Amino acid sequence: MRYDQCFWFLSRSLMQMLLFLASSLGVATTAFAAERVDPIPEIQSALGSAGIPVVEVTPSKISGLYDVRLSDGATLLTDRTGTFFVVGDVYQRVNQRIVNLSDQRRMEDRKALLLALDESEMVVFDSVAERKASITVFTDIDCGFCRKLHQEVPSLNQMGVAVRYLAYPRAGVGSDSFDKIVSAWCAPDPKRALTLAKSLQPIDAKTCDNPVSDHLQLGSQMGVTGTPAIVLEGAGARRKRAA
Repeated sequence: MRYDQCFWFLSRSLMQMLLFLASSLGVATTAFAAERVDPIPEIQSALGSAGIPVVEVTPSKISGLYDVRLSDGATLLTDRTGTFFVVGDVYQRVNQRIVNLSDQRRMEDRKALLLALDESEMVVFDSVAERKASITVFTDIDCGFCRKLHQEVPSLNQMGVAVRYLAYPRAGVGSDSFDKIVSAWCAPDPKRALTLAKSLQPIDAKTCDNPVSDHLQLGSQMGVTGTPAIVLEGAGARRKRAA
């Protein structure tokens, strides 16, 4: 091969290499720039335009995926564009254990929801002496197991456990169960009225500005599917401020 042919061949090879590197660098730079752009607004916009009731989008512990929390409390995973979805719990291997990350997130959400409440919105059977613990109970007057649990409330109070009731008439707004628990909440003495109603004794029909519908919605957000639904201490509401 003559010198000029060899020089032409090397020059051509070098040019092709430089073009390849420039092209590759451009692709890598573009990909890197895309990774740096926050995709959350795009995801929210995409899901919102599809009528999906998004409350919050946050980065998932799984690289490249995002947690989407819906208004009904459900969660799902999506990609950077909000196109593909995975529904179900996410688990992580931590040393020799398998940890349910989705359940951990739900517990955090439930705690935040209850902490936003005040005990003035509940019917509270407080402990007889010093309060040592508390449980929060979604209850329904027409629920047999709720009635059985209510029979244990005095014993719990004696042991220093406060029982804080939230209304959850399973038949929904406008039902007979709904009207009964509204009457108890609106009674001059809600604790007495609730006790009478759970003992199958009649109480006066009452209406007032009450939180029953809000409690129903809260229960749905927290995943309540039956009653009594008991939330242990650690996800408690604020006590009513002293007057």
